[in-house]
Amino acid sequence: MNNYITGATTALITPFKNGTLDEASFAALIQRQINNGIDAVCPVGTTGESATLSHGEHNRCVEIAVEVCKGTGTKVLAGAGSNATHEAIDIAKHAQEAGVDAIFSVSPYYNKPSQEGLYQHYKAIASAVEVPFMLYNVPGRTGVDISAETVIRLFDDVENIFGIKEATGSIERTVELLAKRPDLYVFSGDDAIDYPILANGGKGITSVTANLVPDMKADLAHAALEGDFAKSKAINDALFDLNKIMFCESNPIPIKAAMYIAGLIDTLEYRLPLVPPSKENMKAIEEVMKKYKIVGM
Repeated sequence: MNNYITGATTALITPFKNGTLDEASFAALIQRQINNGIDAVCPVGTTGESATLSHGEHNRCVEIAVEVCKGTGTKVLAGAGSNATHEAIDIAKHAQEAGVDAIFSVSPYYNKPSQEGLYQHYKAIASAVEVPFMLYNVPGRTGVDISAETVIRLFDDVENIFGIKEATGSIERTVELLAKRPDLYVFSGDDAIDYPILANGGKGITSVTANLVPDMKADLAHAALEGDFAKSKAINDALFDLNKIMFCESNPIPIKAAMYIAGLIDTLEYRLPLVPPSKENMKAIEEVMKKYKIVGM
């Protein structure tokens, strides 16, 4: 029996205070996720502003997540992505040493490798560690799509590659992957289509919106995995407006603003080139949030 992560996972924001990592707030946010039934937290992904963190900050976020989750039922699925393979290997090795349960790694951004380049990149990183490894495909942000053929090749060839966070927005891609490799763990990387991906055989979700409503996202994923698709769909439908507004500007601008509005973080700080949302979008986020019950710390 494998021990791969399934269910509801949260792509954590990274809180800052006076320009530096707010370690206490980060730990408290993780504890709130644990308290609300989230199966795994995902530090230092796109939502965690990993592209603008120093290596030291990146590593510290992973360490804090492991420390807070230790002895709980919540696991750590840590980000270990870079557009330089050697750098991603170093990050992945640190995450393994820190004690994470699994690693996910975003496809290389900006340099637009070929499919063979993607295959060699992921094979090198996954082979450098022993922990379970998940691919992360988000072509809208990276400029490169890990094709279904490359995903299947990696899944077949590299022992610890067990799944993929699918953020293409394509249901067809999920259908194709699971038709060809039913044992592949496909996670939804798009909040709006969590339910359809789970209903098609997906094993979990990695959610931005779960920063704000971890209880609802946990219920959505657990209901689907238990076969209660009517309940899962109802929650997914109820979350539509919130999911949509969370992407009115580049992630994580709206979700961080929402966390600040809800009083879950004390300061609204981003790393340049990210800046706070426009006044109009801030107001729109606040209006949509009024429709939802947001659990406190």
